Amino acid sequence: MKVDGLKNVDYLVEKQKQILAFEENKDLNEYKKELKAKFIELAGIDLIEANSCAPEFEIEKEEQKDGYKQIRFTFKSEAEEVVPCYLLVPNDSEGKKLPVVVTLQGHSTGFHNSINEPKDNADAEYCKRGQFAVQAVKRGYIALAIEQRGMGERKGDITDKNRRITVMDARNAADYYQQMTNILMGRTLIGGRCVDISKAIDMLSHFPECDTDKIVITGNSGGGTASYYAAAYDERIKICVPSCSFCPYKESILRFYHCSCNYIPSAYRYFDMQDLAALIAPRKLTIIAGKLDPSFLIGGVERGYETVKKIYEKAGAAENCKLIETEKGHWWCEDIVWDEIHRLVKLSNW
Repeated sequence: MKVDGLKNVDYLVEKQKQILAFEENKDLNEYKKELKAKFIELAGIDLIEANSCAPEFEIEKEEQKDGYKQIRFTFKSEAEEVVPCYLLVPNDSEGKKLPVVVTLQGHSTGFHNSINEPKDNADAEYCKRGQFAVQAVKRGYIALAIEQRGMGERKGDITDKNRRITVMDARNAADYYQQMTNILMGRTLIGGRCVDISKAIDMLSHFPECDTDKIVITGNSGGGTASYYAAAYDERIKICVPSCSFCPYKESILRFYHCSCNYIPSAYRYFDMQDLAALIAPRKLTIIAGKLDPSFLIGGVERGYETVKKIYEKAGAAENCKLIETEKGHWWCEDIVWDEIHRLVKLSNW
């Protein structure tokens, strides 16, 4: 017999049926309750929330930029988990309350790219398209940039020889180490990111210019993934526009070795990515996908979106979901993203 160590893995993926897969004949409200409870359990969000503490909110620095004010603040989401954030506020916001766009980086050197403060030549090249927060504030929104767990300033000392984090490149090493450590304790990195995003939204109460009833979230790649899961977790997020991240697991993270933070233990036994749209509906959701994206295959995206449409139809909000396919690959398409966000904001009468 021919030995093939991956053949059984492929067989199991094909055979697995999701216990909580969306079914049109189910009561949607009951389904959402059951699905959300399972999502929170598997992502370890309940354990992370149980470890929360007083936020110790602190404004560290304020700077005047070209047309906007940039505020750096920090808070604690857990006893030893400090979350750095930047808030970018348009100069003409005085006396107004403006929508807030949460902007999330994917795997990069950190959220300093989002505020267009590159640290080296590679950053400078990335910032030409990846300055998400600056793009938002230049379009009249307040931008909230959050350093995600395992990225940038929150990597920790990955050169510490006692931790022996040498198995992969520096961009993903800390992410991998933190994910594996969390999994051993029933938690996940994506669960922690959801909690951080939710608590960062809490911190907006310190800024009178922020309209916390008008929250948008967007990001690319890993930032898109966190956007989608955070919107499923926190209902205060009214508009969700994930880029280059939505795809059924079979055509993405079950297809090849992917960033470790994308994995939630046992998730595929219970749900697939498209099922979680039930936790976002009827709120506005636009999925942006590249036709040439090698990480999230467009055929899978289209297959998953068929379920998303059925969910939104069941919720009586078919007009609130949309799929936009770009001619690019794994790429943030600035004009397409912001034109769509503007359309959704206008549709919401904000």
